[in-house]
Amino acid sequence: MILSNHFFKRPAPEVAPDLLGKFLVRERYGKNVSVIITETEAYHGLKDKASHAARGLTMRNKIMFGPAGRWYVYFIYGSHWMLNISTGKVGEPSAVLLRGVIGYNGPGKLTKYLHIDNKLNSLTASKKSGLWIEDLKIIKLTPIKKGPRIGVDYAGPIWSKKPYRFWLDI
Repeated sequence: MILSNHFFKRPAPEVAPDLLGKFLVRERYGKNVSVIITETEAYHGLKDKASHAARGLTMRNKIMFGPAGRWYVYFIYGSHWMLNISTGKVGEPSAVLLRGVIGYNGPGKLTKYLHIDNKLNSLTASKKSGLWIEDLKIIKLTPIKKGPRIGVDYAGPIWSKKPYRFWLDI
């Protein structure tokens, strides 16, 4: 079953752990490549100092403020695309970063493997966009682990330590 926008209309800290064990599916050249999501990070609200939304609405982060279930793709360090999905209510910025899948630990490796770039930015997670998430209910989850997000020390002692990173030991 393809996850609908309704699934994503919750705060990122609720959606992020629920994405673990789901299948990220990328259609390319008429073929589907499916990978199991094993690691996510939540970015939630204007007060979250690690979030792009902390500085308010910009052209770059406007997807976080819009409807849930849209891809938020941006470029970092001059070499990596990052794949996020918008969550929550319109006007309340929230998104989940997909950090890892089985076989590819790291958001840059994930996007490179699936050929993801800014052409997907702002598109709905659906077959029409060529990138979606499915719940096939066949993965038996190991206990979900949680801890601080990676690489957000700039957010200060409170926000850098928030347990908004979720992962499976698979």
